[in-house]
Amino acid sequence: MAPGNYSAVTEFILAGLTEKPGLQLLLFLLFLGIYVLTVLGNLGMIALIALSSHLHNPMYYLLSSLSFIDLCHSTVITPKMLVSFVTENTISYPECMAQLYFFLVFVIAECHMLSAMAYDRYVAICKPLLYNVTMSRGVCSWMVAGVYSVGLIGATAHTVCMLRVNFCQADVINHYFCDLFPLLELSCSSTFVNEVVVLCFSAFNIIVPSLTILGSYIFIIASILRIRSAQGRSKAFSTCSSHISAVAVFFGSAAFMYLQPSSVSSMDQGKVSSVFYTIVVPMLNPMIYSLRNKDVKIALNKFLERKGFI
Repeated sequence: MAPGNYSAVTEFILAGLTEKPGLQLLLFLLFLGIYVLTVLGNLGMIALIALSSHLHNPMYYLLSSLSFIDLCHSTVITPKMLVSFVTENTISYPECMAQLYFFLVFVIAECHMLSAMAYDRYVAICKPLLYNVTMSRGVCSWMVAGVYSVGLIGATAHTVCMLRVNFCQADVINHYFCDLFPLLELSCSSTFVNEVVVLCFSAFNIIVPSLTILGSYIFIIASILRIRSAQGRSKAFSTCSSHISAVAVFFGSAAFMYLQPSSVSSMDQGKVSSVFYTIVVPMLNPMIYSLRNKDVKIALNKFLERKGFI
């Protein structure tokens, strides 16, 4: 299309997950329940860590930050998704760009927060005598600030590049939120710069956390295997089992979404798999850390006893 023939799109229509009327109410109730559990679980984890003095250590400081990221991540996506089940879900151009920006902030931040938590477990198990110095309050604060900074920088780069893209007559986003690739499919101008930025930042935001996590656990496993007693090995492994589960759930669902062969992948399959990645994972993380973590269970029991619930 020649320059000057562009018709600026002022709002988009989100196609949602399904067009089948019989599934709308069922899906609305399902995802409403998931969102309520996500909010209660993550807010509960943040409050429990803040109110329990024996959870005031670097591991749980990072965990409370992960819970905050999960809460925000879900809130950026789910409420607007719920609207699509009961009405035609339109979203203005500024709202779409804002949703894209904050989604990217929190999804990038979660990748790097999980790698920061892996480093924390590495120091705790491999260098226990230096733990309080290496993972001091100041160091943890800088780590968390760095995680959010990386998320903000990546999201800003992607969103600024998206703002330069022209959208013409096509205004139906075949997704339940404003994501990078569904938006780029609607473009009627060159997306070369966007694709280069996506490639560069995706490589950084996948490779760096993955190598940090992998390297940390190689050293952790080697250190655990040097422990002579079975009880000692079990205790050491239990301190990082929750984190291993969280990493497996997050990166496993992301891999399922992005690493499908092109011959079998489609936008509809991408929508279904991204539900797990964007909506279910934020609900699962507080459950993983509460069910698989002895300290959290003890803190929760003490809190409930103080409040007279048990």
